[in-house]
Amino acid sequence: MRAGFLILLFGFFTGLKAQKICCLDTVGRQSQSTNIYSKQLNGDSLSSAFCILIKQEVKSHKHVKHSEQVVVLEGEGLMRLGNEEFKISQGEVIFIPRNTFHSVKSTGKVPLKVLSIQSPGFDGSDRVPETNTLK
Repeated sequence: MRAGFLILLFGFFTGLKAQKICCLDTVGRQSQSTNIYSKQLNGDSLSSAFCILIKQEVKSHKHVKHSEQVVVLEGEGLMRLGNEEFKISQGEVIFIPRNTFHSVKSTGKVPLKVLSIQSPGFDGSDRVPETNTLK
């Protein structure tokens, strides 16, 4: 009985290690990047989460195999999603369907900081740049 309890206790604490807790307030504060700083927060084959700081812009691209949720944490920007262009700011959530070209320009006084959650997990292999972007 005691051995069973110890095994259960060990399993409980071992399982806690699988969880990863991040403080988004401090992500990227020390970044020397001139444009984009990205930090993967967590993920597996089903989804991934990144905190991204954008000082200037993310050029137009699409993801062939996954969709993306973007939560604006700080700053302001001008986003293009498909054929639509709109302003984004803190607290807004944007859904980007797979295979949809999208881009964003930071327009505020502070860099644009977003939480990007992608499903399935993002490894970079399905990112396709848009080659004929009109400005």
